Amino acid sequence: MLLNRVCGALLALTLCLSPLSGARAEDDIKIGAFLSLTGVMSLMGDPEKKALDLLVETVNADGGVLGRKISLIVYDDGSDPEKAVSFVRRLIDHDQVDFVIGGSGTPTSLAVLTQIERERVPYLSMGGGGAIVDPVRKWVFKVPQTDRMAAEKVLADLKKRGLTKIALLSENGGFGKSGHDQTVARAASYGIEILVDETYSPKDPDVTPQLTKIRGTPGLQALFVFGTGNGPAVVTKNIRQIGLTLPVYQSHGVASRDFLRLVGGAADGMRLPGGALSAPEQLPDSNPRKALLIGFKTAYEARTHTDINMMAGHSYDALMLAVDAIRRAGTTDKAAVRDALEATANFPGTAGMVTFSPTDHLGLGADAFHMLEIRNGAFTFVD
Repeated sequence: MLLNRVCGALLALTLCLSPLSGARAEDDIKIGAFLSLTGVMSLMGDPEKKALDLLVETVNADGGVLGRKISLIVYDDGSDPEKAVSFVRRLIDHDQVDFVIGGSGTPTSLAVLTQIERERVPYLSMGGGGAIVDPVRKWVFKVPQTDRMAAEKVLADLKKRGLTKIALLSENGGFGKSGHDQTVARAASYGIEILVDETYSPKDPDVTPQLTKIRGTPGLQALFVFGTGNGPAVVTKNIRQIGLTLPVYQSHGVASRDFLRLVGGAADGMRLPGGALSAPEQLPDSNPRKALLIGFKTAYEARTHTDINMMAGHSYDALMLAVDAIRRAGTTDKAAVRDALEATANFPGTAGMVTFSPTDHLGLGADAFHMLEIRNGAFTFVD
């Protein structure tokens, strides 16, 4: 099986060539990506690009797909939805790609959906928002766990701990707004009451006014911060600076050691939902994905000299799902590849076992999330 060969090749690969170097053969399979390598979502885009480079190189070293090499064409959207739309147009019209992946975040992913559907190109998003695949769109799929799943994981843990009165502090657009709405819609069903509902901008240099209001609200038992990129790092530092001592939950948007480095010890004790790639060594040996996750983690860290995170895992899932669909379709015909992608069943990804269907273009179950606690600057499973 191609997936198993690639997993083995990841560990053996020692080449350090860029997949974008040199001329592309006309018969290469062209996969286009738009990522946030700069801007407020660069914490996601940078590891995604590093993982894609490694994976494309590995697949090509293993013989490619259908006897053809993969050419990876990447544009930096600067975390700007308008630029994302422009670059997707270029990928489709100028570069004539066979498949599109990307959207490091929810805003950039949502911005291109109409275009993807109109042009009928198979697309795998790496954004977290559930609205990317709900409602289902024919040509749109996504790989990360959704904000709804994250909200439910946090609400369930709050209920389990008897923390029923909370403050919600969320980013005011895209990922944060969607996560906010999912949390508000489901809180009551878990017996959770939201006493304070505040927002912040991902570009805010300081959120102490919102946090001061939260600190001064009587009866609060916990704080849930829903955001991604650099914003939650600012929030976390401010939490400690003003001496807020409530139990704090974050979203899966910060399940990254880059986030931990940004905030230092300020995040210790906080909880968040995260994928198994955050700490694969802690999985039981009986877990069928443990070897895959450790293999990818080892290869990525050896190649990049940086820690693995969920965002690199998004690239693994997106690229390898695309490769698997093209292989099973036996062609790069876009309609055939889309149909093969939708027929994916029991695919072992970093986020979980993926099974798509005509009514489900996410393909993950609730068990795709673990509850993590940050202890001494590291993620620890607590569920």
